Formats: sequence, C-alpha cells, structure tokens
Amino acid sequence: MSFHHPFSVAYLQPSNEKSESTQPLLSYLTQTPAKIQSTLNDAQVAILHGQADDDLWSQIESYVSSGKTLIYIHDPEGDADLPAFCGVKLDQPQLECEVRVLPTIATNPLVKRMADAFYMTGRFQPILPQNDDVETVFYADWRYTHQAMMTRTSVGNGQVYVTTLHDWENLAFQRIIYRVAQSAAVPTRDKPLGVGLLGYAPSVGQLHGTGSAVTDGLRLAMACDLSDERLAAAKEHFPDIVLTKDSNDLINSPDVDIVIIATAPNSHARLAMQMLEAGKHVICEKPLALTKEEADGMKQLAAEKGLHVSCHQNRRWDSDFLAIQNAVDAGWLGDVFYLETFIGGYGHPCGYWHSEESVSGGTTFDWGAHYLDWMLALIPEEIVGVMGTRQNRAWHDITNADHERIFLRYANGAEAEFTHSDLTFIPKPKWFMAGDKGTIIGRWKEVKAYEIDPVVYYHEHDIPPSELGADLELKRKTPAGIFTQQLPQVGHRPFPFHSNLADHLLLGEPITVPVSHSARVVEILEAAKRSAENGGALQTVKI
Repeated sequence: MSFHHPFSVAYLQPSNEKSESTQPLLSYLTQTPAKIQSTLNDAQVAILHGQADDDLWSQIESYVSSGKTLIYIHDPEGDADLPAFCGVKLDQPQLECEVRVLPTIATNPLVKRMADAFYMTGRFQPILPQNDDVETVFYADWRYTHQAMMTRTSVGNGQVYVTTLHDWENLAFQRIIYRVAQSAAVPTRDKPLGVGLLGYAPSVGQLHGTGSAVTDGLRLAMACDLSDERLAAAKEHFPDIVLTKDSNDLINSPDVDIVIIATAPNSHARLAMQMLEAGKHVICEKPLALTKEEADGMKQLAAEKGLHVSCHQNRRWDSDFLAIQNAVDAGWLGDVFYLETFIGGYGHPCGYWHSEESVSGGTTFDWGAHYLDWMLALIPEEIVGVMGTRQNRAWHDITNADHERIFLRYANGAEAEFTHSDLTFIPKPKWFMAGDKGTIIGRWKEVKAYEIDPVVYYHEHDIPPSELGADLELKRKTPAGIFTQQLPQVGHRPFPFHSNLADHLLLGEPITVPVSHSARVVEILEAAKRSAENGGALQTVKI
C-alpha cells in the first residue's frame, strides 16, 4: 500500500557555470522518488536550465511531442530567445528583488497544503505568452499588474512549462518544481488517506483527529480505545467517526490507510508491528519505542512492506527551535560546540503510567524524546559518549526519577546535555547554545490569561511555559564588533506535521523527521538509562 511511485527525471544543464547555485534543487530532488539522470533517454520528465543549442532544442521538441514533459528554468543571464514551441517570449530581466508569487488558480493541485502565496528572490523577468493556448500557472504581483512567472503549453502529446523563477534555496521553489514533475509522471490519487486513531487520549486524540480532519489529503476514519468515556469524547469531537474497542477493526477496515498509535510507550512497538504486518502506515506518539531493538524491528518491517513508519515529532515546528535552526544554518554561531536544554520546575510529576518507569520508559523518555530530537537536528554529528544521571529525592509515590540529566559527547568534540527536573524552584533557561562566533540563550516566557468574572472580577490562568516557546537572545561577532539581537519567532501553518505526512505519502516529498532520527533518540535514551543504572558511567557508543 505504498504510494511512492519512482519516476525518471532528466536533469539537463548544458553549461556547468551555475551548477553550484542550482545544487539545492538537485539535492531536494534526490530526497524524493525522482530518479535523476543526465540524458533524455527514457526519462518521463526533463528539467532544463541553461543555454541549449539548436540540436538539443530539436531533441527536446521531439521528446515532448511524444508525450513527455519539459520544465525549462530560465537563467536571467542567458539568451531570452526560446523556440516557438515553448509558446512564450521572455521580457528583459529587471531588478533583483523579492516578489510575491501566487498560483493563477488558487485550488491548483500543485499548491495543496502549501501557503497561499510565496516570496521569492532573484532577477525579475516576466514571461510573455504568445497565444491564447498558453496557461499562466504562477504569476507575480508587479507594480499593480500580474506578470507570468510560470507558464504551461501543450506540444503534440506532451507539455512544456517555462519559468523565470530561480530562487534555488527557497523550499517553496523546490517543491513547486518537484510537484510539476511528479504530477506529469505519476497518476494522481484522488481519494484521501483514511486515518485510524489507536488510543484516544484526551489531548493527543483531539489533536490528531483535528489534524487529520482539516488536512487536505487525509480523512479521519476511525478511533479505537478500551475506554467508553474516551470513545464518547471522540464521538463528541468528531460525530462522523467510527468507534471500536477492537484494534482488529483498524486492521480489517479498507477505509484506514494510516494508524496513529497514541497508547502507552511500552506498547508502541508491539502495536506498530501488528499494524505494519496488516499493511498500514504507522505513526507513533513519542517516544517511538523504548529500546533500539524495538525501533530497528519497526524500521526493518516497514522497509520490507514498503510502508511508512515514523514518530509524531511535532515539536520540530516549534517557533523557537525553527529560529535557532535558522541562526545555525546562517552561520551566525559558527561551529557549535556546546548545547544545553532544560524543561521543568517544581511540582508533583504526572500521574498514572506517565510516571511509571516500566510503562513510560523513564522521566526523560517523555519530554526528552522532543528535546533530544531538537539537539540531534541542531548538532547532527556522530555521538560517541552518553552519560545519564537520576535523582529520586521528593516524589516517592512514583517510579520515575524526579530529576534526570543526559550528557552527550560528539565525535567532533562538541558536547550537549538535557535536563528534566520536577525539583527546581527556579528553572534554568530553556536553551543555551554556544559556537565559536556566537551564543544563543532562550529564556522561558511567562504569560497569564485573564477571564472576566462579574462576581470576582476575573480569573487568572497560567499558560504552560512549555507551550510558549522561549525569548531568544543572540550575541555574535560581526565585522563591526560584538552584536546583540533578539531572534524573531518563526511562524508556521496549523498542523504542519499532518500536512508534511500527507505530502510525503501522497506526493513523495521528504518527511521532515524520518524514522531514523527518532530511532537515534531511542538509542540515546536507552544508553542514558544504562548509564544511570551504572552510577552515571559514561557509555561508549556510536550513534
């Protein structure tokens, strides 16, 4: 039941002068089902960038006429004269600037689950359609006019797309080029993917239910739970949902393509294996599993079945993490050598299985699954040492520790640590990240909400700091001296995890957090647990 259909793409670049600048697009394509080749032979789609001589254009015209697709990405430094079969002429290139790009038809399948408009930079160069058969696919707002930025025209049994957009590092540009190629080569699946929820926890169940219901390409189909109360809540939230207490109903339902497992962590691997064996794609709540052996088994079975498995690492879209990632990618910190993260405060830990080590895995298996994922994304190098320590000092009615720390040592000499504490009256900063050119500190936000009450005037509510991100301060070295700034928060669209999942399963676009990332987190958690059981001894690893 895999929806990844490999297809061949001829990536033609007659002149190699711009090869370095165009590399981001090629790198993106290699993460998709597109199989890149350097010749037209048997390619389903061709992408051309750069100057082509008359002989190559003649080959391309015959290629397209036979029923294939050409995507021509114009170089503003190149010859603006295109063959007549492209159906367009190119205006003179103008300023290098940022322009607002929109689809001519807002409901165009090419932009499903994408923003309503895109901001792209480069030399602005309008496309001039030469006949009524030429369709403007994307346009730019330009001085109170709409100027064509991508066109499509039929040639024989095939089609030609022409674009003057060339913002190579822009993810939206990369996705649009890929989607044009994919839509030309792969049959479109019109039926949305049915989602079944295995476990309907009060918060997570509604989150996944809403994410599945509002994401184009997904459809909420079924919820399974042993609790009548939770099933009643699911029905209240989603009146059209099918309810069951038997997980076999998820397995046997042809309306369920994806199963989201939101049960206790010690059941994740067992249930995931059952669903994968039945031919279902699987998403697990965090942590992915409790041991490396479990995670490896899930990965192997999914690969054998041609199915998807991953973990709900939705915190990859948190605004403070994205802001830090952008700063690291921009080189503002230089070489990062130290990262420290913290969550906690003072208060009794969660109840029920969340604080039972045999079920949850331990204190750091909860928030640590997110924080370690962040840390590995920001410093992705190999880890060679893991140390874990645990304290049990105040809360003796639970088996989880009330203060845990995980220390990581990287092969390149960098170090990182994560602390989860329920014993700290004054929390440490959420983030502290040091590089040889700059340092970031992320301080917790404290926000209260007030509800008007005519009797007692108002009620005060604390918003959990964990849901607010952090105020980020960056201090870095510049040619003008030491510079301090607040990092702007990065916004995102609602339910980005579910949108990315649909893009991956339906179109083959890269999954933001592949299962290999979550499996690394599990391996670290297991090594830290082993260290804590041995008095905090450093574990030599290769993760």
